[in-house]
Amino acid sequence: MTVPRAMVLKTVTRCVVLIAAASLLAGCISLFPEGDPIQLYRFGATMPPLREMASGEPSFGVYIAATGFDRPAAGDRILTVTGTQAAYIKNARWVTSSVGLFDSALHRAFDADPGAARLVDRAEIAKVDYVLKLDVRTFEARYDNGQASAPTIVVDVRAILNRTHDRVVVGERSFKTSFVAGDNRVRAIVEAFDQAIVKVLGEMVAWVDARGEG
Repeated sequence: MTVPRAMVLKTVTRCVVLIAAASLLAGCISLFPEGDPIQLYRFGATMPPLREMASGEPSFGVYIAATGFDRPAAGDRILTVTGTQAAYIKNARWVTSSVGLFDSALHRAFDADPGAARLVDRAEIAKVDYVLKLDVRTFEARYDNGQASAPTIVVDVRAILNRTHDRVVVGERSFKTSFVAGDNRVRAIVEAFDQAIVKVLGEMVAWVDARGEG
């Protein structure tokens, strides 16, 4: 049986189109970056250990002002310091900014704590008894013994607690801690950041409870 010329031409044209499309797709694939993918990490998921508190104690409202943060460490990159040199860990970032992760961990720490302090937002401004101002002055991994060794995570937070009705500063304190990472690997460094945050926030929440009650 003789195949009509028009049908042959149609089939050939379709094949040419498919081959051209495949070639274009192959060309597009070559445009994707071939470098190592960036790994995302987070801190603040671990909560400070719960403290035993007397039941029935009156609560007070605390409003948290905007958190100040060391500018080089405020973004989503993991800051390291070796002597006078600063650098960021390659191919590793926080899932969002350090400020955002810190604020989220801070709120979770207060929510989980059984103490008298209770966080309030702007919608409950009439219930605010104290304003807590925080300044994260240091948030970095320090290579004090060279870049081949495991770094020490250093976190330093300055806290000021103001009473709203008379604007009196009822407390001012620095919370500083350091944790040596278990290894010079990103996962171990992130775990050390997490442990440092647990310690700092646990001490800070307990301090706010005590100062507010006093």
